[in-house]
Amino acid sequence: MPAQPAPAQDAPILLRETIGPIALLTLNRPAARNSLSEAMIAQLHAALTDSGEDTNIRAVVIAANGPAFSSGHDLKELTARRQDADRGRAYFAQIMNACSAMMQAIVHLPKPVVAAVQGVATAAGCQIVASCDLAVASENAAFATPGVDIGLFCSTPMVALSRNVSRKHAMEMLLTGEPVSAGTAKNIGLINRVVPVGTERDAAIELAQKIALKSAHTVKLGKTAFYRQAEMSLGDAYRYAAEVMTENMMARDAEEGICAFIEKRAPKWQDR
Repeated sequence: MPAQPAPAQDAPILLRETIGPIALLTLNRPAARNSLSEAMIAQLHAALTDSGEDTNIRAVVIAANGPAFSSGHDLKELTARRQDADRGRAYFAQIMNACSAMMQAIVHLPKPVVAAVQGVATAAGCQIVASCDLAVASENAAFATPGVDIGLFCSTPMVALSRNVSRKHAMEMLLTGEPVSAGTAKNIGLINRVVPVGTERDAAIELAQKIALKSAHTVKLGKTAFYRQAEMSLGDAYRYAAEVMTENMMARDAEEGICAFIEKRAPKWQDR
C-alpha cells in the first residue's frame, strides 16, 4: 500500500483505519512533512490509548503520507511562542513532556507497535521509529537526529535512539546530525527490515498480522517484561523474568498452547 497523495487542507491530520485486528494510524500532514505539532502529538497519543483499550485490536501500525515519515517537532509552532512573556519556556516544557508521554505510550501499549517508514524520519520522527517495537522501512527511507545543526541537541530522541543502537552509533548520529540510510539503520538495529519502495506499509501490516495470530495475553506479558528487564541488572532481570514465566505458565493460553503443541494441533486462544 503506497503512500497516499497530499490531502486537502481541511483533511484530518491523523487517519485511523482498522484492517482486521490491526489499527493503522497514519500521520497526515504531508505539506508540513508530518511534523509533530501539538495537535498531532495529542491525537496520536489518544489513538494509541484507544487502540490499547480496544480488545478487537491486537497490533498497531504507524505510517505516514507524503515524502517524509516525520521531520520531528513543528519548529514554526515552537518559534511562534518566543513572543510569550517567558520566551516560550513553559510552552516548550509542555510540548516536550507531552511528546515524551506519547512516546512512552508506544512502549507501554500492551500490544506491539510497528512503524512503516516510507521516507525520511528525523529528530522526533526518528524517535517514533526507535520507540516502536518493530520497524519496516522503504529502501528510500533515511534516519537522522539533526538537531545539533540548528543548535538544538536531540535530547529526547536520544532516549529512544540510545535504547535501540549502540552508544557509538547513537553518538555519531547525535553529534554529526548526518542521516543514515535504511540499510545502515537495519545494520545498527534501528529497524528490522528494508523493503522495496511502496511496499513498506503492506510489509508492516503483514508483520503485525503475524503477531496478531498469537495469544494477546502472552504478547502483553512478553512486551511488558522485555522493556522492564532491559533496565535491570543481570541478576534482577533473571529473577523478574522467572516470576513472569511462572505467572505465564499459569495462564489459560499457556496451558492450551503447550497442549496443542504436544497434540500437534492449532491452539485456540482465549487471551487469558
